[in-house]
Amino acid sequence: MLPTRNTAEEILREAEQCNPGPWGNHSRGVAHCAEKIAVECGDLDPDKAYIIGLLHDIGRKFGKRHLGHVSDGYTYMLSLGYDEAAKICLTHSFNNQTLDEYIGNFDTTDEELKLIQDALQAVTMDDYDRLIQLCDSLAGAEGVLDIEERMADVKRRYGSFPQERWDANLALKKYFEDKIGKDIYIVVDKDNFRP
Repeated sequence: MLPTRNTAEEILREAEQCNPGPWGNHSRGVAHCAEKIAVECGDLDPDKAYIIGLLHDIGRKFGKRHLGHVSDGYTYMLSLGYDEAAKICLTHSFNNQTLDEYIGNFDTTDEELKLIQDALQAVTMDDYDRLIQLCDSLAGAEGVLDIEERMADVKRRYGSFPQERWDANLALKKYFEDKIGKDIYIVVDKDNFRP
């Protein structure tokens, strides 16, 4: 289940009041990219893509956490009954469904870590998960970035970026470009979009 588009936008606005920061506009950028790419795919619902893109980082509502934002978002969306959004809160950080590729601090409790591990093992990823992973690698707070520039920025901020994840992100870009037969940057209006 998912919230409506308007409800999702309200959830994000409320979350930004709890923890202001660039993550809100980043989430809007992810939503924009996801919707535009979903339109071109034909077999993905653009509204769903927008909503899950908007809510993928909603765990940031609860403070400045790294891995903790995954468990926070997952449990928060489940508590509201939005299981499809909860799944994206979980999967957006794990292209290959493993904690080994997580970029950032492991700032979870043992219980939160177990929750993430168990949920990751149980989930079956689909094109919505892959779409948000791609868009998370395209959207900055100021707009759409070149995927390699975005990954390099993350590497600078966190000190590392696993090669497996780098390669997985580039493979996602190729996967969706092959699927739609168009340049992703043109589809998402890279040069003009600003959240």
